[in-house]
Amino acid sequence: MAAAPDTPAPQRQPAACSAGLGLRRSLLDGLLTAPQSAIDFLECAPDNWLGVGGRLGDALSELSQRHPLTCHGLSLSLGGPAPLDVAFLQRTRQFLDQHRVALYSEHLSWCSDEGQLYELLPLPFTAEAVRHTAARIRQAQDILGRRIAVENATYYAVPGADMDEASFINAVLDEADCDLLLDVNNVHVNAGNHGYDALAFLRRLPSSRIASYHVAGHHDEADGLMIDTHGMPVKPDVWQLLAATYVLHGLRPTLLERDFNFPPLPELLDELAVIRRIQAEATRTGQSHD
Repeated sequence: MAAAPDTPAPQRQPAACSAGLGLRRSLLDGLLTAPQSAIDFLECAPDNWLGVGGRLGDALSELSQRHPLTCHGLSLSLGGPAPLDVAFLQRTRQFLDQHRVALYSEHLSWCSDEGQLYELLPLPFTAEAVRHTAARIRQAQDILGRRIAVENATYYAVPGADMDEASFINAVLDEADCDLLLDVNNVHVNAGNHGYDALAFLRRLPSSRIASYHVAGHHDEADGLMIDTHGMPVKPDVWQLLAATYVLHGLRPTLLERDFNFPPLPELLDELAVIRRIQAEATRTGQSHD
């Protein structure tokens, strides 16, 4: 029997051993002509595509037919003080259903109060922030009709903390009953900036809640400060940490993030090939676990 007209099409989930690329408008022409096998999945921010039609909308539809699409939100402000934008969440759910998106993620941060601040701001690592953010995640999941993953964010100062970062993330995941998008570059940046051991941090995270991984480039300042930029190639230390993450937590869909200063697409595909090599090595040696 045919499905009812209002029944969403089956979702498309990237394979655990897969390498994806962030879908940016400046990359559209190259992505449309690239071999389908060059990219396992694409990720976009629904915030930038809601209501977009014409040539750009057609390109997005074509690419979402060719590749599984994951989505990473920018403006939900899960930890913010202002009420969640229910109308925006409802429109996002329609977008996710339309493009058969299995994985939707957002940042474990806040970015709005009486309007968008256009910056991802850190949350205080406190029990109060856990309760507040977890309640908003549960509300968002109810409206979206699906589990979401929250991404560990970079931060440069967290005043008034009464727990460490790993404890805060674990508490939010447990209370919200949601998943984790583990950004390996963010772990490296935070570990360097705040003087903790990246591997020890990774060991404290729950494998069962990790839905996917991100890697990206960052900028090293002269005084030792690392800035999360997403504007340059992934550094060797982050590739090494990704390999260690596969050993600790297993393979998951892994996305290369690049937000500006785009090189020619073949250079980005070369970085995807690095992800695939690290995944293949983890599989070959039997070092990754499920």
